[in-house]
Amino acid sequence: MKLSEFKNILQQIDKVSFRLEDSSYVPAHFHVTEVGCIEKRFIDCGGVVRVEKNINFQLWSANDIEHRLKPHKLLNIIKLSERKLDLEDGEIEIEYQGSTIGKYSLEFNGSDFILTNKTTTCLAPDSCGITVITKEDENHKTAESCCSPGSGCC
Repeated sequence: MKLSEFKNILQQIDKVSFRLEDSSYVPAHFHVTEVGCIEKRFIDCGGVVRVEKNINFQLWSANDIEHRLKPHKLLNIIKLSERKLDLEDGEIEIEYQGSTIGKYSLEFNGSDFILTNKTTTCLAPDSCGITVITKEDENHKTAESCCSPGSGCC
């Protein structure tokens, strides 16, 4: 979800709630402890230099169980962040503490923001000799890498 879409939804709802894909909720007394822009510069296993930019929100729960973040307050935090950090309309990534800090994408189901699990993938499967598997194929077989030691692929 892009920042602009998130802001539009905040203007239309009465309460902010986040839910994980397993249907458990982030405690209602969560705080947004960070809003920022994360830039990741890297080289993939095919030798291509890449840059990713995401808008980052960090959610955190403390022992102040009466705390509730209202949509208008979160909009004000975002507006301040846009001014001070010169944020672009990027994809939102949520950091939330589970057994470790998890990174999630964001969707909205009409009442709750859903923290959707992010996954890794090879960005240069042709360089690594990886067969791209479709969702239908995943149920029938697993991907095999034909990378061999010393091939220079990964």
